[in-house]
Amino acid sequence: MNERTRQYAFVALLVAGIIWLAWSRGSLGGEEVLLFSVLVPSVILHEVSHGAVALVFGDDTAKQAGRLTLNPLAHIDPLWTIILPALMILSSGAAIGMAKPVPVNPRRMRRPRDHGLIVALAGPATNLVLAALATVAFRVAAPDPFGDVAEVLLMIGFLNVILAVFNLLPIPPLDGSALIERVLPVRWLTPYLELRRWSFLILFALFFIFTGVFGRIVEPAIRLWERTLA
Repeated sequence: MNERTRQYAFVALLVAGIIWLAWSRGSLGGEEVLLFSVLVPSVILHEVSHGAVALVFGDDTAKQAGRLTLNPLAHIDPLWTIILPALMILSSGAAIGMAKPVPVNPRRMRRPRDHGLIVALAGPATNLVLAALATVAFRVAAPDPFGDVAEVLLMIGFLNVILAVFNLLPIPPLDGSALIERVLPVRWLTPYLELRRWSFLILFALFFIFTGVFGRIVEPAIRLWERTLA
């Protein structure tokens, strides 16, 4: 069995196990399936955009690593793409997640600091573009606000607004940390980057302990998006 076959088998077994767990608990419904189905391609497109914009600025690291592809297996991270979102769906009916980070090397870009910042912001920008496209499609092509197509478009818009806000949080290695790194004095940069070793615990606490904090952060963006639906 080659490496790619093992990857397929592992992901298939992982997904099957999560589906079985959800079914056995009676917590797997159409909305949960739709949420997961929208989340995975959204986070993959988010990551691919980082590599694509880096390539425009002269860094072909992602291309050489085979990450400028829409093949999910190249981007799925078992923890962040499958396990954590699934646990969140099972426990609260909501979810957030990430794909495996696309490798980039700012030193290979023509203007490392400026272009590196743009590459980092390309991910949240992609989510906002997906949300905008879904919103336009909802208003133009989905006259029945309660139809299946409308439901999918609303989920795409809603989830991608949340993903954009989530990735703009100033917690390394989320994309928002690039903004902080761009303005921090050099002497503060290393201590700030030390947060990377605690990022999982910080995010875990944010979503499973201080559960209302992120809701308050994202609420203004959701309200703004909802106004565009009218």
